[in-house]
Amino acid sequence: MSILNRETFDNALRFLKDKGTDVYRKASDTVKITYNTGEEYGNNAALTPPMGWSSWNLFGKNINENLILEIAEAAKKSGLADCGYKYINIDDCWMAPKRDENGRLYGNPDSFPGGMSALVEKINALGLKAGIYSSNGTLTCEALPASLGHEAVDADTFAEWGFEYLKYDFGYNVPIPSAAPDIEKFTVTDTDTHAEASYDLFDASLCGKASLIQDGETTYMTGLSSNRGSLVFSGVNADEEKEYLLTVYFRKESKTYRYFEIKVNNYYRYKVRIAPNQPFAREGLIQFKIRLLSGENTLQFYNPVSSIFDSAAIQYSDMGNELKRASRECAEKNGTEIKPIVYSICEWGKNLPWKWGRGAGNLWRTTPDIKPHWLSIAGIYEVNVLLSKYASAGGWNDPDMLEVGNGKLTFEENKTHFTLWCMMASPLILGNDIRKFILPDGSIDKENDVYKIITNKDLIAVDQDPLGIQCRRYKTNGAEDVLVKPLENDEIAICFYNKAPSPSRMDANIRQIVCESYIRTPMADEFEVFDLWTKETFSTEDSLTASVPSHGVKAFRIKVK
Repeated sequence: MSILNRETFDNALRFLKDKGTDVYRKASDTVKITYNTGEEYGNNAALTPPMGWSSWNLFGKNINENLILEIAEAAKKSGLADCGYKYINIDDCWMAPKRDENGRLYGNPDSFPGGMSALVEKINALGLKAGIYSSNGTLTCEALPASLGHEAVDADTFAEWGFEYLKYDFGYNVPIPSAAPDIEKFTVTDTDTHAEASYDLFDASLCGKASLIQDGETTYMTGLSSNRGSLVFSGVNADEEKEYLLTVYFRKESKTYRYFEIKVNNYYRYKVRIAPNQPFAREGLIQFKIRLLSGENTLQFYNPVSSIFDSAAIQYSDMGNELKRASRECAEKNGTEIKPIVYSICEWGKNLPWKWGRGAGNLWRTTPDIKPHWLSIAGIYEVNVLLSKYASAGGWNDPDMLEVGNGKLTFEENKTHFTLWCMMASPLILGNDIRKFILPDGSIDKENDVYKIITNKDLIAVDQDPLGIQCRRYKTNGAEDVLVKPLENDEIAICFYNKAPSPSRMDANIRQIVCESYIRTPMADEFEVFDLWTKETFSTEDSLTASVPSHGVKAFRIKVK
């Protein structure tokens, strides 16, 4: 790729500021998300950023089980697995074009004839872990069967096959409506005796904006939309614990989808979507089974969706909860330890997932798809670097997979890409053809420039540092950034990043940096500096300087001498 001239560079910076950084900052500061996914996802996985390989960036839809096995074998033979790249992730287009007779996904018989479970076993036999893909929509991005509405059965399937990573995309997503129907009454029917009990709205407790409206001889309840109110019945009686038939009567007056949820005893949760209807008859009804306990039960009617952000948070939380359940139940069934599934939320940063992702999954995409072009990588960095406060052990900002070795990136750009991702505590998911690292005689091509970059164990250690802290942009003048990342043992990593089209002399004062509130490194008379790329070690009292090439970086690990 040719080096940008000054005019093009300045225009690119303006574009990133106008269309990227400022937009994300303003959106993140002003959008209110009312749905609470919880404080921690808590599946005891991805305590450091996950590392591995994915099929999408280079191979796209042209994948098959032989390719995946060749990649897994190359990861083992080349030593990439020893560097930490453990997950072999199969992206879109692994599945057959329709579900089986039991409603389950299965591998495309043409490209994955051996079946997905057998493929996982072969990957595991190499000491590696397998990852799978689906989408939070009616179809995947390549218009194949996806998981919206099938979360439970798909989670069971992935767990039973032995997968330990799920990338959950956003193609063909159908948002949950924020509008709720107006409810008139509901009945509970014993499915064995057919005895029916009817519950009047006057017996309910109304919360928030929920209110009763009298329309002639009919009374109905309104105000559940957009998380503004709820309807609570605390005296729903059942003779024994089992499933009962619930019938909800509502006013048919909407030409758009409506949605509400029912929480039973603050435990069981039922989701109800009502299709657009024509009011030929004013009253409509919907029926489904709910589980009641013996004695008195409490039913709460509400709609938790106030925006598209809430919709995404709920849908991704639903799959995350199913993955944890499926992993637990699969382990109980087989009498084995739980194999947690790393849950990668991939909704392209559209719905501010850093605001709610920690309670929904292990990592969340913060930007649109990465491309093997410098402006794509630089632009993604500008967004992700601002989100440091949201990342920590078990929950990571994900600026997308690595393009190191793809496209026409220069050696310096590949180095910079990898270094910035390590400084940002990003997941390190390779997307290049790692088979190329194995020479015809079976030996490893350790002189390969791409191999040298992605096997830099000192940079990997910065990414995988147990403190789990993403770097902060300590200072910037627009064309030059200084990044600082706290590390264990009171050490720090410092990175000089030069965005400009020409080399630059950059500097930082270590004494000033260690005075920052988020740095644990103590003040000292002298500091030991280790260059993470040249592997040189030197000492300094305070000043750190380096000549940084265009689109290049200098990165250091620093400790008290």
